[in-house]
Amino acid sequence: MQKKFLILLIITGALFPNLFCLADDSFLKEKDPLQNIADKSGYSIDVSEYSLSQSIGGYIKAVLGILGVIFFVLTFYAGFLWLTASGDETKIGKAKNIIMAATIGLAIIFMSYGITNMVVNAINKSSTPAPVGK
Repeated sequence: MQKKFLILLIITGALFPNLFCLADDSFLKEKDPLQNIADKSGYSIDVSEYSLSQSIGGYIKAVLGILGVIFFVLTFYAGFLWLTASGDETKIGKAKNIIMAATIGLAIIFMSYGITNMVVNAINKSSTPAPVGK
């Protein structure tokens, strides 16, 4: 199991090296309402142009990208297993189970992204001050 995980990590690092280095810091330029809440609660950061919600969003994006790669690898492996089954019902059943589990996992990933997006938008909307004069 550890060998498979290590191979998957190497493949992910080779195919998507930009997930592991945040060379583009353009997303760190704006200060958002979630950072204002963090500042008021006593959470301090040394970097003055750092945005808490944008960095959390970056980490979530990286994790979702890795999970997408895992889904692809599982689906590819199950398809290969099915094609090489030669009519063996146990291998075909195993391949079907892997595809079903990977699809359910992908659905859970999409739902978790939707819930996270909804919560972050609600926090941003509630923490944004109302316009003066209205």
